[in-house]
Amino acid sequence: MSPTLFNPIGSDAGGPVITSFLVFIGVCLLWVFMLATQDDDPERLYTADRSLSPAFNGFAMAGEQISVVSLFATTGAIALFGYDGFATAIDSVVALAVLLLLAHRIRASGRYTLGGLFTLRATGEGARTAAGVVTFVITIPLLVIQLRAGGISAALLIGQPSYKFQIACTVLMGGLVACFAAVADLRGTSVLQVVKVPLTLLALAVVALLALKHFAWDPGDLLAAAADNSVDPANYLNPGLWSHTAGLGPLNTISDHIVVILGTAMLPHLILRIGSSTTRQAARRSVGIAIGVTGAVFLLLITTGFAAAAVVGHHAIAAVDANGQASPILLAAGVLEHGTDARVVLITAMACVAFVAVLTGVSAVTFAAAVSFARDVLAQSRKRRTDLEELRALRSTIVVLCVVCLSLSVAVHRHPVEFLVTFSLSVAAACVFPVLVYSFFWPGFNRSGLLWSVYGGLSLCTVLILLSPTVSGSSYALWPEADFDWYPYHSPGLVAVPASFLLGWLGSTLSNEDASRALRRALSRRARPRVRGGER
Repeated sequence: MSPTLFNPIGSDAGGPVITSFLVFIGVCLLWVFMLATQDDDPERLYTADRSLSPAFNGFAMAGEQISVVSLFATTGAIALFGYDGFATAIDSVVALAVLLLLAHRIRASGRYTLGGLFTLRATGEGARTAAGVVTFVITIPLLVIQLRAGGISAALLIGQPSYKFQIACTVLMGGLVACFAAVADLRGTSVLQVVKVPLTLLALAVVALLALKHFAWDPGDLLAAAADNSVDPANYLNPGLWSHTAGLGPLNTISDHIVVILGTAMLPHLILRIGSSTTRQAARRSVGIAIGVTGAVFLLLITTGFAAAAVVGHHAIAAVDANGQASPILLAAGVLEHGTDARVVLITAMACVAFVAVLTGVSAVTFAAAVSFARDVLAQSRKRRTDLEELRALRSTIVVLCVVCLSLSVAVHRHPVEFLVTFSLSVAAACVFPVLVYSFFWPGFNRSGLLWSVYGGLSLCTVLILLSPTVSGSSYALWPEADFDWYPYHSPGLVAVPASFLLGWLGSTLSNEDASRALRRALSRRARPRVRGGER
């Protein structure tokens, strides 16, 4: 976000939008505290007693796909980069199709955290420790980015897009979200996720239809205007316009798709939601419903992105935000005339959608991480904890995690740290997907293979991201003036995911040889006749 004082909302709508937005926040928080459970049973708290119906859970799962990042970053990528942004949006729907292939097995296992799933074929503390490490490595970057994006969008929606107001809005929204997350449970967050879906669909549909009205209801004219108003009309609807992919060839695109599809499917909060289904058949039905609803949402997001390019134009969008995150807000402010009540209502609706997206997105990710800590990390300690002590540990973890991530979000606010999302999804793709595939489909998979796969994949993701163009050597990098981008691709998926599969196989195979020798020795000892005293 550039440090500009340009007000995309306009002074006429600022006051009513802010007032309505604050009222909506108050109602949401009141509702949240009313939904907060008083149940002292951790199991029921974590999984809603596995009582969520397939339709309800499917809509909630679709709601978890509607994060503030997908709302604003996806539409921005499409508005500025056309085809490349469109291709990225499709990946989020395909990711749920991947999850569909594993959903019934996850639910049939009875596990709902990575630690539980990692111990299907691996015993000992090492598997749960690895799961805890992976969960937090995935979670923290996602929270930092979501809090940062929430602060930026809130500042835009109240008409104050300067850095000072962005940071203030980040702190304010982060504090509100922390309050919610501290009292939330899976059932309470699910209710808000379900409510978010029709609210988002309605707001996006109205904006898209009003934009289409500008072009006499002709989608072809809208696409043509989007291309004409883009930075490169001739290549807007062709691959390669996005600076993250330009000049790197098709392998870079393949790597990005691998990371987004597999990484999104393996996020801990989605796995927790699969575990809350009533049966394994219900889990599959939930994911099927989520695919349909998510497809409708992202179809509207794609339309909104192209409409923003057509109505607002590349230059106006980039003047507010170089990454295009302001495009849905600018579109909502531009499809109706200034000074009208309808314009104020539309902008307010967009503000409410953004706030609910931040509230539910951050809470879901934080809650899943805290559940993992309580179940996967604290469970290894020798001290036996009561249910109340476990719940206190859960709540404390949520508050600490929110405070840490909010502090990090403020600290990196001025820096281009969008690569953190890529890193988070890369770790999920390389460290979780291979382990689950091996755990469900290969009886020979064991503890050594799991540890090799997890820590090897995590090391590769870390090193390759640090050596990629997202950190140095490019205009969008964290340090554009530096030059140590020895790994040429934007994401490490092309290398890290196959390598994790290989390491899992190699570790399991090598340890099986040792296990076989130990088993033969044990059987040999058992076969010897027992003697008394010193007789042989």
